Amino acid sequence: MPPEAPAEPVVPLDPPAEPVVPPARQLSLFGVEAADPSVGDLAGLLAGPGELVRMGGTARITIVVDAAWRVHVLVAELARRGLTASWLGRVAEQHGVQTSYSTLLAPLGASWLRGTEKRPPPNFFLTGPRLRLWAAAAGRPEPLGFSLRLGPADEACWEPVGAALAAIGLPAVLLDARAGGPAYRITGRRRLARLAELVGDRPPPAPPSQWPGGTS
Repeated sequence: MPPEAPAEPVVPLDPPAEPVVPPARQLSLFGVEAADPSVGDLAGLLAGPGELVRMGGTARITIVVDAAWRVHVLVAELARRGLTASWLGRVAEQHGVQTSYSTLLAPLGASWLRGTEKRPPPNFFLTGPRLRLWAAAAGRPEPLGFSLRLGPADEACWEPVGAALAAIGLPAVLLDARAGGPAYRITGRRRLARLAELVGDRPPPAPPSQWPGGTS
């Protein structure tokens, strides 16, 4: 009998490749995705140049902005929080956004006003949604970073607002009127990336070059 042919070696099959799963986006504890929109987010407008007036058990917020796209963004953001807002007439390249008097704003009026003076409450803090509203109303990119405008007559607010920025990893420089302020300027690649993370995606009306993390 002829010799048997040697058996072919058994080659083990490679295990099936596991699907590649992209890393999940880590949500910031303070970012816009961390909580649903609330009226309390309007504290971001008051940290900036927003003005607050009380009447009886209601209150109203007014803010002057320098571009029409800001009006569109703010009106939409206010509507998400159950507030009706009006676009005030354009005067000297400025526009105004004003809410109706609302009981929803009464808690902000009670916590932010000392008589007619605006001042942050002792427990004031900033979050992504609050920063988003502030950036939409009064944020501007600069060659040295990104600035967030303050109210010229709100000196009592400036120090606690600066402390609130530092508390969420955004220590900023206070600019006086000679430097284009009053405003806080955020500088440094890491801090600017942190700002972009907190305020979230650019709203469609905002020019990419004007939004934190946008491109020119």
